[in-house]
Amino acid sequence: MRLRNKLAIITAAASGMGKAGVELFLREGAHVAAIDINEDALRTLSGANLHTIRADLSNPDEAREAIETAARKLGGVDVLWAHAGSPGPGNVEALDMPAYEKSMSLNVTSAIVTSGAAVKHMRARGGGSVIFTSSVSGVVGSMFSPIYSAAKFAVVGLTKSLALGFAKDKVRVNVVCPGLADTPMKSSFTSRAGDPVEAKANEERLLATVPLGRLCRAEEVAHAALWLASDDASFVTGVALPIDGGFTAR
Repeated sequence: MRLRNKLAIITAAASGMGKAGVELFLREGAHVAAIDINEDALRTLSGANLHTIRADLSNPDEAREAIETAARKLGGVDVLWAHAGSPGPGNVEALDMPAYEKSMSLNVTSAIVTSGAAVKHMRARGGGSVIFTSSVSGVVGSMFSPIYSAAKFAVVGLTKSLALGFAKDKVRVNVVCPGLADTPMKSSFTSRAGDPVEAKANEERLLATVPLGRLCRAEEVAHAALWLASDDASFVTGVALPIDGGFTAR
């Protein structure tokens, strides 16, 4: 087991990649605190070494308290996978400011707040691993999702900066950058208007740019996070790891 007795927190843990991460980390021996805003979805998670915490991570006070609650329940923190995020508005000419602020809070501020709250617990245990979730849109620009892209570029910059700052504490900081994934959030990226015809056309157009020719699977991102969380990646920090079927190799 690659995470035997590790104490891990995963945010946005009740669906998609986060849920896949909870299931995988538990199988690999971790004790896991799963944080999500959706209490009903949290109830679908199960495991002998699982704790669930409901929190709105776009609220900095709730995000900070959720990490402290998780640390108390677990007895410390070795791993944080700060996975929370949302697409945000797609139009900058008629910008919906509340939607913009909500997106930036969830994508960027929650990453800053949760990692800031977790690192002291990692330091007390002699080190740890912080993993953020960005996107291929945090590595190359997205014409469909400029706000999301701006936020995810910020997360990559945060990763590199914290990797330098926390190295002395033996806390590694890395970020996974998935391509378009087959998760419940997919349709939010392929059609903001909710038009299934538009969504299908946009998905096909995006897939044409992926050398491996398919969508990313949630469990593939979870396995990348598992590796970064584990001692197998003990000399890896400051890395933005694309999981994108070759999209960013162009």
